[in-house]
Amino acid sequence: MTSLKVPYHSIALENFTYYALSQQMETLPWQPIAQVNWSEFPYKPEVHFQMAHDNQSIFIHYSVQEEFVKAQYVRTNEAVWEDSCIEFFVSFDGKVSYYNIEFNVLGTGLIGAGSRIKEDRTRLEPETTAKIQTATTVVNVDGKKKWNIILVIPTAVFVNDKIENLAGATAYGNFYKCGDGLPTPHFLSWSKIEHPKPNFHLPDFFGEIVFE
Repeated sequence: MTSLKVPYHSIALENFTYYALSQQMETLPWQPIAQVNWSEFPYKPEVHFQMAHDNQSIFIHYSVQEEFVKAQYVRTNEAVWEDSCIEFFVSFDGKVSYYNIEFNVLGTGLIGAGSRIKEDRTRLEPETTAKIQTATTVVNVDGKKKWNIILVIPTAVFVNDKIENLAGATAYGNFYKCGDGLPTPHFLSWSKIEHPKPNFHLPDFFGEIVFE
């Protein structure tokens, strides 16, 4: 099983800019999102992430370099997975239920929650999703498009779990990069998925996430 240790790391949010936040995370290790699980979708953009927590919030910094950048959706709970999109799926109850947290390059997001049974899953209220703060940047140099996004995810968004402190908790999850509606669709994951068709909603393939 893929495993990740998430360090405790205090981050000041008073100056909420991408530069200020990324500077505070620069010493954290980078993890690759590099699993190409389906041969019919071989395109592999360069994707990495950093992750930390401060007991009450999770910080994830994604770095993406891809051929195309698409940003169509601007309203919460729209189809952001069709844009240049990063995703974090996480379960705090041993994979019985999980949250899918999805954001496009604009910082437009959605959160779903429930079991692996599609009919049991619901989208969280926009007011809950809005509790996740984001900072983004996009750079285009010599035709190469690179974008970054930092998510600050408070434990309050995990509405089906009572999380008082993250330190010492063990969760299960996966990290993804997708772009269903891009000229070159792709579906990358951190933890390998063995399934005949593209599908991220498979908690059996979640890796272990340990909050130090």
